[in-house]
This record gives sequence, C-alpha cells and structure tokens, in this order.
Amino acid sequence: MNKIYYLASCDTCRKIIKSLPNSDKLTFIDIRQNPISERDLEEMYQLSGSYEALFSKKAQLYKSLGLKDKKLTEADFKKYLLEHYTFLSRPVFIIDGKIYIGNSPKNIHEVITVLS
Repeated sequence: MNKIYYLASCDTCRKIIKSLPNSDKLTFIDIRQNPISERDLEEMYQLSGSYEALFSKKAQLYKSLGLKDKKLTEADFKKYLLEHYTFLSRPVFIIDGKIYIGNSPKNIHEVITVLS
C-alpha cells in the first residue's frame, strides 16, 4: 500500500499534495488525527535505516524542550517520534516499498516522478 504521512494543517504539506499526480493511488494519513503507531514507525525505520532520518530538528518543540542541546540516541529519536507528531519530518511517502522523507525539492520531484 502506498502512503503519505502528513499534517493537514501544514501549508507546505497541502501545497505538495496539490502538486501530486495520481494522488488517488495514495492512502492519506493525517498524523494529528491518526498518530503514528509503533508498527508504522517500525516500517519507516526499516525503509530509512534510522529514526534520526525521520526526525524533524526544525520542530519548535525540539527547541523548546532543549533537545538541540542534548546528544540524542536512536532510542531517543524513536521515543519522541512516538510521543508527538510534530517530530516527524513531513511529509513521509512510502511508495512501492521505498521511503521519501521531508519536503526538499529533490525529494518531492522524485515522488512526483514515481507517481506519474
């Protein structure tokens, strides 16, 4: 199943979603309404090889909790990803067994190419 994990209230996510061809081929998972389960996170981890790769260091909560001043382990990244949706680098696509993390232009171009 091809999926996109996103935040419906995120302007960047909404803009990206509007640009997607064949978006009907995706299952949309709003991470605020449907928090990431440990099983979903494990699938993302298996595809990305790292919890840190899934973690957004741009999140305001990251700074307000003082996490930027700490040396976080993979276990820490996993714990925070499961605790609060804001820590997921959005959007995350899983398409045909491959993961695409975040909103970099290169990443979104690859997703659009794969969905075309």
